[in-house]
Amino acid sequence: MKKREWSCVLGLLGIFLQIFLLAESALTREKINKKNSQLDEQSFPPVQLLRLEDYVVVNNGIFNITFSIPGGMVTGIQYNGIDNLLEDENEDDNRGYWDIVWNNPDKPGIFDKLHATDFNVIMEDENQVELSFTRTWDSLNNSHLSMNIDKRFIILRGSSGFYSYGILERLEGWPNIDVYQGRIVFKLKEELFQYMAISDERQRVMPTAQDREMGQKLDYPEAVLLTNPTNSFIKGEVDDKYQYSCENKDNRVHGWISPNPRTGFWMITPTDEFRTGGPLKQDLTSHTGPVNLNMFFSTHYAGESLGLKFRDGEPWKKVFGPVFTYLNSLSPDELDTLTLWTDAKEQMFIETENWPFNFPLSEDFVRSDQRGIVTGRLLVHDSYVSDKLITANSAFIGLAAPGDVGSWQMENKGYQFWTQTDTEGYFLINNVIPGNYSLYAWIPGFIGDYMYDAYINVTPGSRTRVETLVYDAPRNGPTLWEIGIPERTASEFFIPDAQPRLLNQLYVVNNAERFRQYGLWDRYTEIYPDDDLVFTVGFSNYQTDWFFAHVNRYIYNDDGNKTYVPTTWQVLFDLYDVDQSANYTLQLALASANDAELQVQFNDPDTDAPYYTTGLIGKDNAIARHGIHGIYWLYTINVPGSLLEFGTNVMYLKQTRSERPWRGIMYDYIRLEGPPESY
Repeated sequence: MKKREWSCVLGLLGIFLQIFLLAESALTREKINKKNSQLDEQSFPPVQLLRLEDYVVVNNGIFNITFSIPGGMVTGIQYNGIDNLLEDENEDDNRGYWDIVWNNPDKPGIFDKLHATDFNVIMEDENQVELSFTRTWDSLNNSHLSMNIDKRFIILRGSSGFYSYGILERLEGWPNIDVYQGRIVFKLKEELFQYMAISDERQRVMPTAQDREMGQKLDYPEAVLLTNPTNSFIKGEVDDKYQYSCENKDNRVHGWISPNPRTGFWMITPTDEFRTGGPLKQDLTSHTGPVNLNMFFSTHYAGESLGLKFRDGEPWKKVFGPVFTYLNSLSPDELDTLTLWTDAKEQMFIETENWPFNFPLSEDFVRSDQRGIVTGRLLVHDSYVSDKLITANSAFIGLAAPGDVGSWQMENKGYQFWTQTDTEGYFLINNVIPGNYSLYAWIPGFIGDYMYDAYINVTPGSRTRVETLVYDAPRNGPTLWEIGIPERTASEFFIPDAQPRLLNQLYVVNNAERFRQYGLWDRYTEIYPDDDLVFTVGFSNYQTDWFFAHVNRYIYNDDGNKTYVPTTWQVLFDLYDVDQSANYTLQLALASANDAELQVQFNDPDTDAPYYTTGLIGKDNAIARHGIHGIYWLYTINVPGSLLEFGTNVMYLKQTRSERPWRGIMYDYIRLEGPPESY
């Protein structure tokens, strides 16, 4: 999905309102309203509920869905003449389910499918059925997850799909636990669902689970070379579920298509507010199985620091969802099967427009009239760029739990509400759940993070207009040279072609996301077999000469196996006016770090200790998982002029940790600034 566009209108009282424009799709607001108007409840059969001994079935005339009771597993979905969209050869608890990965501190991880122990019908009438499957911790022994679980499902009259949401709760005084992943999983019938779609550019025929089993395992279990797939068209390709990851802000709809009968199964997420880690957090979507996921929280692309750690009896409650599982189909006379994808996008826009929904019945779900709005304007101050304040165009700005500058990207227990500023820097954040927040922002083109120095207290129905905000971009002196673009990814740097035997054809066609190809870390050694990267300021081009990831080089040991060794990159730059009594500044922004240590040295690489080291940092594993970025890091490093020389200088960047191929970093942006008085 392309970036959202916002426009701002100045009212008589100076209140700035913005309208969310869905510019990517050809679908207009008129078309959305027309589709909504067609969903007249009374023109569809009433919703019916049937109780059986071990199951409950809900039928709304478009589809019916079966749940196990009291466990709350989705065991069957009947639609479009198909007896079950889910893989009914799997056990009941391995078709459609919630799960959580957790552990007691310092203990191995536990995979919990959240089997409920009680079942209740919250609402049952001809227009709506809402079911609740609950489990309370005090009814279990201490070896279980110390949370109360309430899994909810809603089926509406005339709706071609169902809504799922959950309430997780811990009471004060409960035992310490670590929680690393929470999600909804649907395992679809493999003989039917063969085509996966994540975006307009990322969709394709997928291998089967058996294709993976018969394939060649690569450097980690998730990656398999398809050596003898059922579909010969994909022979010789790599299948890796992390190649289909997506940032929270773009993860609105994804799913699968059955070519015969032509049927779609889609996961639609109308908001990011309950996801963790902010709009740039990446996570899984769909993958070979066929599997359709809704990831609410995980440590992917971040590391264990994004896990939920509960200590000292900390109480907590949060609502995840509702999300919408959408079903669609085509009649035999409709020619283009991919119309199912277009229709799923249209439905996604409808669900987004209708957020927050007015039909969930849990008192913990906050309705629209109980939420607040925050508006304002963000400007940037950087006197070395402009004498005037600069409008923060397309800045990401949001509300998250109170913390430190940039802490939103590691925040994991509360809600977050994000938007982007318009061309004049104005913003509107709506549908904010009442609470106390910090306001955070970051602006493409400028390094660092902004945080408003006062808390924002949102109350039911409140409209808060903050003062004009000014971000003082980190800067100590004029730019002497720079490498890259400060936008928190390594996508602008040189990304090599994948090895021909390790291709995913999707990213040959979709060149903009070629970083998702498998094995690019080893391409560094093939391009630099003997000597490391050398970049000459004023001569080299970062788009062609700066490798996108600072990784280790491999060599072969006596046994013929790969061994990885550290690499040292050099940046050559000329200075012809050096004040050796003054201080210079190195602004070093990293887009990712994984078990890495970056050491910085100037001109003399053989000193006993580096001038500067980051120490061991990062656990985001974005290099192996084709992420192009993970957690953002910014280092502002004082460089005494005495370290610099008249004429040619060399900055050495050494990544010292080398035991594995994925220990390394991705750079976002590097800038050397002169002393302030030289401006």
